[in-house]
Amino acid sequence: MKYKIEHVNHFVYDTLVDQSLNRIRLKPRTDECQRLLTYTPEISPVSLTKEHVDIWGNNVETFFLAEPHKELEVKTTSIVSIQRSPFIRMIDFSKEMQNIYRSDLFHTHYLAYLAQTDYTFMTPQQVEKIKKEISSIDDPVKYALSLMNYIYENFTYDPEATGVETKAQEAFDLKRGVCQDVTNVMLGALRANGIPARYVSGYLYVGEDSALIGDSATHAWVEVMVPGIGWVGLDPTNNVEALEQYVRVGVGRDYQDTSPVEGVYRGGGHTLDVKVSVQLLEQNQ
Repeated sequence: MKYKIEHVNHFVYDTLVDQSLNRIRLKPRTDECQRLLTYTPEISPVSLTKEHVDIWGNNVETFFLAEPHKELEVKTTSIVSIQRSPFIRMIDFSKEMQNIYRSDLFHTHYLAYLAQTDYTFMTPQQVEKIKKEISSIDDPVKYALSLMNYIYENFTYDPEATGVETKAQEAFDLKRGVCQDVTNVMLGALRANGIPARYVSGYLYVGEDSALIGDSATHAWVEVMVPGIGWVGLDPTNNVEALEQYVRVGVGRDYQDTSPVEGVYRGGGHTLDVKVSVQLLEQNQ
């Protein structure tokens, strides 16, 4: 599958901003299943960006605006090719995989994705409530699939219920929220049960006549580390595997590691308008 993604972040400030320092994570990744073909950032007022790769492997660009400005627009255009085949529901969690999964070396290597953060931490009571509702965690793959289905069945997609600062504890009690919220809840439950999992930020191609949710802005989902297989994507918002319709941009422990746009400036408040377009250019035969 080949996609063209256009992403526009338009800031309007209440007062004149005399300078700002900004950081963006909007450049899609290249890995074994996804290839970035072209990427063009356009910034207004015009500014050059300095790029580096962070500790999680994300492409990060920074830029500084020294001239006074009342608005800031960051537009990125990307073309990405994806070749990802479904397999997680067919995985037989073998004895060899179990041995790796239970080893100290495996848990030490993925310690960053086992530790809770402010966004993903859930109370022992919340974790226990989930455990009573779904299957045993002897098979991490089946547990992850059951957990995804549990969240999908028990949470209501509601953009008005939560904000960017909402944590997993609050979202779990509300049983409402957006993709970021259900992703944090799923991460919290997986990590509490010793299953390495990471936050993924990117784009979702919905297409026509689809019931999938998440194409109006950046989307979020979970990746679980399966021994011998690698990172496997699961989307609790839609209760599906994250396959060839998903474009990966950033990964990390939680939203803070993958925030698309962030920065500091001198001035008053601001409003932000976000527009995302994902267009299918070529379909796999």
